[in-house]
Amino acid sequence: MIIGRRSKLGAMPPDAGSPPGLPDGGSLPAAGSPLALPVGALPVGALATTVLAAARRHEHPAVFNHSVRTYLHAGRIAVQRGLGAGTDYDPELLFYACALHDIGTADAYDGPSRFEVEGADAAATLLTGAGVDASGVDQVWEAIALHTSPQIAERRGPVTMLTRLGVLRDFGDPALDRHELRPVIERHYPRLDVERELKSLVVGQALRRPEKAPKSSWPSVLLRSHLGEPPDPNEF
Repeated sequence: MIIGRRSKLGAMPPDAGSPPGLPDGGSLPAAGSPLALPVGALPVGALATTVLAAARRHEHPAVFNHSVRTYLHAGRIAVQRGLGAGTDYDPELLFYACALHDIGTADAYDGPSRFEVEGADAAATLLTGAGVDASGVDQVWEAIALHTSPQIAERRGPVTMLTRLGVLRDFGDPALDRHELRPVIERHYPRLDVERELKSLVVGQALRRPEKAPKSSWPSVLLRSHLGEPPDPNEF
């Protein structure tokens, strides 16, 4: 149960825009094609389409591509760890968490809390409005809120763990980077300099609202680096 989750005043409206597929609105290659993605096919249900459209509409293109890649990597990690979709974890919830894990960097959801929490709240509002049960909403909320929390996210159930590990793999964690599908995934969802773009978005929010970078948070680390400030030994 989540304590103190702040309700958003407005849900992300359904969007009948481009269906799940390529960033330009095209479709993924057919199964069996040498360019096809053999794992992590994107969900095609109504809510998945709405979630992906919301991410596409609100997120910077580099962040949107990163979010989709995170899901594809997470699915591969699940296979490698022997976790079964539909038995050990809910693949729809994993998709919602990965697709929306950085939605808090969007201007539409730039509230007073750190971007991870704002994104988790926004996702919870959307999913609750779509009729997802409280347990499922909480799993997604937790996965998004904790995706920058090392050694915590990995212990909070498969959806939260896989979201975190998918993010790490996309950013090239050497312990997770042995992935033969990386070139294929990045051909369909290019990186677009996401490392620079994501840092710029998070730091920009913190410069406007310093309370969004509380001590010991990832936003605080990025902000200190941007300002050229040394680590604070009393930060906790």
